[in-house]
Amino acid sequence: MEWLDYVVFSLIGLGLIFTVIRFILGPKLSDRVVSLDTFNMIIIGLIAFLALIFESNLYLDIAIVYAVLAFLETVVFARYLEGKSHGNN
Repeated sequence: MEWLDYVVFSLIGLGLIFTVIRFILGPKLSDRVVSLDTFNMIIIGLIAFLALIFESNLYLDIAIVYAVLAFLETVVFARYLEGKSHGNN
């Protein structure tokens, strides 16, 4: 691994730390949902970066499946928040 790889992994780790802090300290549920979505996007980027480092297409397939599941998770949470704001449970 080159020194640039260490820099990228450090920045990804820092981004993950910030999103976890926002998830824990977020005053509203919508803040937590946004931080969870951001966390998922960072993980997808991390998996794609690992595909580049290990030169394996399998990681890209995993990233695509993870992205689809993360999108569905975001849609479900958004629908839940929309129903909660209208008084429906």
